[in-house]
Amino acid sequence: MLDPDPLPSRLAARNVIHLDPERAVFDAMLEGWRAQQTARYLKVPTIKARERLVRRFAEFTGQYPWQWTPAEAEAWVSELRSGVKPLTVSTLRGYEIDIKMFCEYLTDTRYQWMTKCEERFGVTPRQVFHEDNSIVHVSDYEGDAGRRPLTYDEVQALFDAADGLAARIRARRRKGAAQAVRDAALLKCVYAYGLRRREAVMLDLVDLRRNAKLPQLDRFGALSVRYGKANRGGPPKRRTVLTVPEMGWIAETLAHYLEEVRPAFCSSRSSPALWLTERGTRMSRRAANEAFCTARDAAGIDSTLDLHSLRHSYVTHLVEFDYPERFIQEQVGHSFSSTTAIYVGVSNEYRNRLLTQAIHTRYGLELQEEPR
Repeated sequence: MLDPDPLPSRLAARNVIHLDPERAVFDAMLEGWRAQQTARYLKVPTIKARERLVRRFAEFTGQYPWQWTPAEAEAWVSELRSGVKPLTVSTLRGYEIDIKMFCEYLTDTRYQWMTKCEERFGVTPRQVFHEDNSIVHVSDYEGDAGRRPLTYDEVQALFDAADGLAARIRARRRKGAAQAVRDAALLKCVYAYGLRRREAVMLDLVDLRRNAKLPQLDRFGALSVRYGKANRGGPPKRRTVLTVPEMGWIAETLAHYLEEVRPAFCSSRSSPALWLTERGTRMSRRAANEAFCTARDAAGIDSTLDLHSLRHSYVTHLVEFDYPERFIQEQVGHSFSSTTAIYVGVSNEYRNRLLTQAIHTRYGLELQEEPR
């Protein structure tokens, strides 16, 4: 029977005999950690994912948290690195951080788990990931090297392929022409404003804004993004993305979509969403991904590119248009300029132009072209 002093998680009721006390204490630990994260205003999916990871680690070790040692943690990472599809460095580091945070919660004296485990099981929880067995963060960017900006030719090929798909469907008088035109407009919008997937699909009609400095763009002078990437424990960030003159063509694309295509979707008048499905519901992130992949494959460009590559392309091309670094950072909603720098992959043509300007400024000479 549990002693009169309750467990810190409020799970241990008095006068209750547990047939499996170890399991009861483990569940109490997880509920206490869940409450701690909820108090920090972390999102429910994040909390659930961390709990699943802890249970997965416990299942691998066949032990309870107060029995874990660094050796089990190291064996677990070795297991995850092996196999047909080993996990990436960034994913493994995320796993280590989550387990480390759980152990920090257990070893925090404010939560009394050390004392309770000592009294009940004769051992105490410990930190299983330490400086000598954790993955070191040595690079600013550890993502997929295939995620790169598209060249201007690739962007044009992508858009031509998307428009071509719609034209072929319309010519064959087959169902799906409106969806194909919508997909083409969506891809162009993602590129023209440097949007993330969620930011794009969560756009509403009211998010289209005017810009007094660009009256010729009518209601497409700016875009209000209300579902930007949130900081941990915070609400979605908001920002306003101005339509740069180089992307002014998006006004015609969006106007055509709103006037000729969107009304074809049922219940379009009652839905606030900018991007609708044929049923009149908001377009999903998965559908946006599929729209990109379909156009990408039809264009025959690099199969490793994904929808987020258009955001990389936007940042890179703004740099090549000579917009200031701070302006670009505000446009894409990055908190730090170092994050924006990761997105940049300027072309050789742009670098050669800068080199030519530097030589002309310093020496008063033009860069000589090599004979062909």
